[in-house]
Formats: sequence, structure tokens, C-alpha cells
Amino acid sequence: MLAEFYHNSIEFLLNLTSSMGYFGIFVLMTIESSFIPFPSEVVMIPAGVLVQRGEMLFSLALIAGILGSVAGALINYQLALHLGRRIVNKLIFRYGKIFFISEKSILKSERYFMKHGDITTFIGRLIPGIRQFVSLPAGFSRMGLAKFSFYTALGAGIWSFILIYVGYLYGENTAIVEENLHIITMTIITVSLAIILIYLLYKKKRD
Repeated sequence: MLAEFYHNSIEFLLNLTSSMGYFGIFVLMTIESSFIPFPSEVVMIPAGVLVQRGEMLFSLALIAGILGSVAGALINYQLALHLGRRIVNKLIFRYGKIFFISEKSILKSERYFMKHGDITTFIGRLIPGIRQFVSLPAGFSRMGLAKFSFYTALGAGIWSFILIYVGYLYGENTAIVEENLHIITMTIITVSLAIILIYLLYKKKRD
């Protein structure tokens, strides 16, 4: 399924680039990071293909991807910051017992994020299925905007760089892309877990 998405997105992005340029990447990554999450692979890998074809510059494609990721993340962050608490309180009151969620557990998760929000935001941007939603607890816990933006950009930058490079190396060979992307994803998850473990051990020793 990813192969089909990837193949179609190449031509889509080519057409989009002709009319919108790097702004097309920015728009798609903004959407990907906010209210309509979809795999960032279908945007940034084709961007790497365009770099390989000489139709884009690696650096500008990367910057567009990072800026789009941060913009999308800020949408979710602001929604959670200004509307999240009221909505969460209503849901807990109405449905909390059904899903075994209490206000105490929500407050506990918010306190955790206040204490470890930087590493959580950074690592969260690297893990598929989590990167789009890590902005919500950041908003709930009122994480500093500058800190949130920095760690979001850092994580999104690393992931976008990898995806562009994969597209640049393997072009339109979807079989090789999928095989290598799977290995890269598992490697990133393993490294991320190791970073979290080291971080928690460091914090425990420091405290």
C-alpha cells in the first residue's frame, strides 16, 4: 500500500512543484503534522527523487519539510493549549469510567510531560504513528513555545533528512525503498528507546 502511495505521490508532487514549488512540500507537511495525519514518507521521499532529478535542492526541500512539520505541530499545540483542557474535562466527566481514564491519570501524564517534555517531543517526532500527536500533550501541559518548536524542528529535521536521502539514493525503485525504509524505521525506534533509557537513567542519577 505504501508503494502505491509513494508511486502516486511522486507524480502528484511533480505537478505540485511546477505550480507551487517548495511551498507545496511545506503545505503537505503542515497537513501531515496536524489535523489530517498521513505518512510523511509520501511527501519527503518523492522530494528526494526530485532532488536526484535535479529539480529540487536538497537543502531547500529539507527546510520546507521542517517548516511544514513545525507549522502543523503548532496547530495541534495551540488547539490543545487553548481548547484541550475544557474538552478533556468534559470527556473525562462523561466517558472516563468507560475507558478507565480519570482526571488524576491525566494530571499525572501532564506532570510527566512538564518534566520530560523536551526529550518526549524530540523522540516523538522520530517514531511513526506518534509524531503527529505528540503536540497535544505539549499543549495540555503548556510546554514553552520556544522549547516545543526547537525540539519539534530537531526531530522533524532528522526524519525529513533521512527520507529525502532515501529518495535521493533509491529513486523510484519502490521495492528497495520499502525494504530500506523498514530497516531505517526499526533502527530509529531502537535508537530512540536507547536514548530514552539513557535519559531516564541520567535523570534518576541526577535527582
